Order: sequence, then structure tokens, then C-alpha cells
Amino acid sequence: MAEDIADAGPPQAAGLKPDAIGFVDALVIGLNATSPAYSLAAAIGPVVALVGVYAPGVMLASFVPMLLIASAFYYLNKVDQDCGTTFSWVTRAMGPWAGWLGGWAITMTGVLVIGSLADVAVTFALLAFGLDSWAENEFVRQLLTVLLIIVMTAVCVIGTEVSARVQNVLILAQVACLIAFAVVALYKVYADTGTLDAVDPAFSWLDPFGAGGAGLTAGLLLGVFIYWGWESAVNLTEEVENSATAPGKAAVWSTVILLVTYVAVAYAVVAYAGPAFLSENAAEEEFIFAILADEAMGGWDWVVLLAVSTSGLASTQTTIIPASRTALSMARRHALPSHYGHISPRFRTPDVSTWWVAGIAIAWYLIVRQISENALFDSLTALSLLIAFYYALTGIACAVYYRRHLTESLHNFLLIGLGPLIGAGLLVWLLVESIGDMADPENSYSGVSWFGLGPPLVIGIGITLAGVILMIVWRLMAPTFWEERPEVADPDLVHGDKEH
Repeated sequence: MAEDIADAGPPQAAGLKPDAIGFVDALVIGLNATSPAYSLAAAIGPVVALVGVYAPGVMLASFVPMLLIASAFYYLNKVDQDCGTTFSWVTRAMGPWAGWLGGWAITMTGVLVIGSLADVAVTFALLAFGLDSWAENEFVRQLLTVLLIIVMTAVCVIGTEVSARVQNVLILAQVACLIAFAVVALYKVYADTGTLDAVDPAFSWLDPFGAGGAGLTAGLLLGVFIYWGWESAVNLTEEVENSATAPGKAAVWSTVILLVTYVAVAYAVVAYAGPAFLSENAAEEEFIFAILADEAMGGWDWVVLLAVSTSGLASTQTTIIPASRTALSMARRHALPSHYGHISPRFRTPDVSTWWVAGIAIAWYLIVRQISENALFDSLTALSLLIAFYYALTGIACAVYYRRHLTESLHNFLLIGLGPLIGAGLLVWLLVESIGDMADPENSYSGVSWFGLGPPLVIGIGITLAGVILMIVWRLMAPTFWEERPEVADPDLVHGDKEH
């Protein structure tokens, strides 16, 4: 059981603080971890370039594998409330080797993206306050980005309750700004007062197959990125009230709320700007919202700029959570050195692993930024490989863990077995497609070749190989994790007739 795992490893002055936050706080953290405004800003242009007005439909289709994997998170969390989530669950269901790699993937996704999110938060805040010259100054941007990461890391260490309060404010600001933008944009469409080639919205835009299979495939790859992060709520499972059910429910509801938000804003953006304008400016990535804000909001463009800034700010903090909690879980199970499992006696948070994640993320950001801005974007593209891998691994682990109970009822078969497996299958397919696309250097942001391949694929392969090498080295140095047999909780908990 999770309690047994918590007691394993080196003795701690204190464990993680139980019942620190409630369901709503966990839900907000799951939402903010996806960085909705930033994700939309980064993806809407490229998606429209691929499928035209059917962008809302692609976002609807992208939701399907996310919901199916969220179901796996929900049912696995019911029997094992471990902050390591995928690491712990896959280890129980499929063994220590697969579990270790799943934990490594989660930790490295945080390292790859934290710097970029903080950079976006800083850039859009500067633009919102009219400090364009500061935003264009590389030294100023990088300095402020590093300072922001340090501040948000300190918030994470100080306490989960403080983190939750900060997140509640940020999600309200972000959603309010997005809704204001969507309402103004749609009003101008119907009033015919827009400055761009507006298109009247239609229900047919929800058809993900409207533009053909090739566009759907590439769009789904982007969908993996924009939905990623909702599981942060489950990484806080040991610190959430009703830990057996509330974190899993928060994860599932996060995906549903994100679906509504993404489809609504996609409708507004496509209708106001038109597919031609969005396709032409797809290369602007997240700055497309800065362009549209000026067009739609006029002197109130700071509202949308602030939405993207708060989105990046919130996600900078929440993205640290899965990586640090996973490192904590791995350390107390002897899968990593014991000092990563240290918990602050005062704040009862994993202080050492949190600062390590932040430090490595800062180093990665600064090094890649020196190569080029495009290299930073290429590292973000590599994220889809790691995300698809550990999400798919979790879906498979759910079916494997409950394999003896899948035929007991239609509910079990569909929601615990078939659903997660279908979600995993879709993600494996997307993973293979991603590898094929990333192999071509022309598909990268930088357009250059690294060892004859696209930089994102090289980064993804490099991180994977580094993980395999570290895993083998640690196996030889400290084999305890591979020799232990974790006690398996009773899968009958899925029926709700027992309390953990």
C-alpha cells in the first residue's frame, strides 16, 4: 500500500502534509499545469494551417485519448495514492525497469518545458505593460526568466496551500481574460466590425475528419501538447483530501473543462481571423495572440497578453510539481539517491528534489537559449515523445494491474481495460508518427540537421539514452529497487467497497 511505500527508504523528519488542499484546489492546479492560454496561442496557428476551419474538431478529437488515459489515472490512484503516479503504478504492474523509465520521462518533461513557460510569462508580461524594448532584449528576458523560476520554485517549497492559493488567483485571471477575448471576437464577427477576414462559425467545424487524415494526424500531435499537464493534480494525491478519489476526479474534470475552453476559444479565433490569416502567421507560434489581441481588442490588447502571461506563470509553478514529486517517490523507493527524497520538516514539501528540478531546468534553458531560440522550440517539440510514452505506459499499466477483474463487469471492461488500452494505442501511434516526422530536419523549427536527423528527435533520443544509462548505472550501484517486491494493493478498491 502507499503507506508502506512512504515508510520505506531513509527516515524523514516529516512526510508530505496530508489534507493540505481540497478537490477544487487540485482541479485548478491540474488546469493551470496545462497552461491553457499559452497552449492555445502556441497551437492554434499551426493547427489551422493543417486543417483550416476544422481546428475545433481536431481539438475535440485530441481530447479522446486524454480522457481515456485520465480514466487510467483515476482507477490506479484509487489503489495506490503515491505522488510518483506513473512511476509507482507501472513498477507495480510491469516491473521496475518500465517503472523507472516512466518516472524518468515525467521528470524530464518538467526540465524541458519550465524555462520556456517562464520565458513566455516574462515576455507577455513585458508586452502587456508596454515594455517592448525589454522583451526584445535577450539578457533582460533571460535574467527575468531565471528569477521567475526561482521565485515560483520557492512558492512550491514553502507549501502546497500557498501554491494552491496562487494558482486559484492565476486561473481566474487567465479564464477571465480568455472569455473576454472570445466574447469580443465573436461579437465583432456577428456585428461585422472586425478588421480581418471573418468567417461565420458553423457546427461542421467540429468534424475532425473534415480536412482529411493527414491533417488530423499532425493536429493530434499538437493536441497531445496542449492537453498535457492535467495529471499534476494526481501528483499531489498524498496532500489532497479524500486522496483515493479526489485527485483522480480532478484529473478527469480537468480534461473536460479544457475541452470546452479550447473548442470555445478556437471557434472565436478562427471565426474572427479566418483560416487564411492564421495559416499565414502560423510561424509566429505563441505570438499569434499578441497579433490578434491588437486586432480584436485595440487598446485593451493587454487583456489577452496578460492571459498568456498568467498562463505561463501558473504553469511554470505547476510543472515543477510532477517532476519533484516523482523524484521524491523514486528516491524513497531507492530508485534514485536518498537525498532526493528529503522532505522539509518545516514546510513538509520535497524541497531537495524541487530545487534540483528547477536548477536543471534553468541550466537547460540557458544552454539551449545560447544555441538559438529555435533550439528551445525544438526541445519543446521533443516533449511529445516523452509525454506520449509515459501516458501510454500508464494506460497499459492500468489494464495489466486490473487484468483479473476486467471481465467482472462491463464497467470494468470498458473504463478500466479497453478504454485505457485504446488511449495507449492512440498515443503509441502518435509516438511513431512523431518519430517519423521529427526524423526530417525540415520539420524542425531550426530547419537544421543534427546527425542527419531533426533536432527534436535527437533531443528525444538523447534524453532516453541518458535515462537508460543512468538506470543501468544505478542498478549496478544500488540494486535495492530492482530486488524489492512492492506490496500490491487490493484492486477490489475499484468497486468502492473499501477505504484506503
